[in-house]
Amino acid sequence: MSEKHEYVPHRLLRRRVRDIASGVEGELMAVINENVSATGAEHWMELAYIRGTSGREFTTAVRNIEAAD
Repeated sequence: MSEKHEYVPHRLLRRRVRDIASGVEGELMAVINENVSATGAEHWMELAYIRGTSGREFTTAVRNIEAAD
């Protein structure tokens, strides 16, 4: 992949989700396939961008989110 990031469709976009790792809930704003390497060797990972009640967004691995119904 030559791009630094790529948006990925997800069934929970714009829905309330929970980050399993932290227990924090918020709205799933985007899922992005990003090169998270700091060394120059590519390491791609799907990250979920979640906006919490404070309005700040945080990221977590997409496999760590679940619907917060």
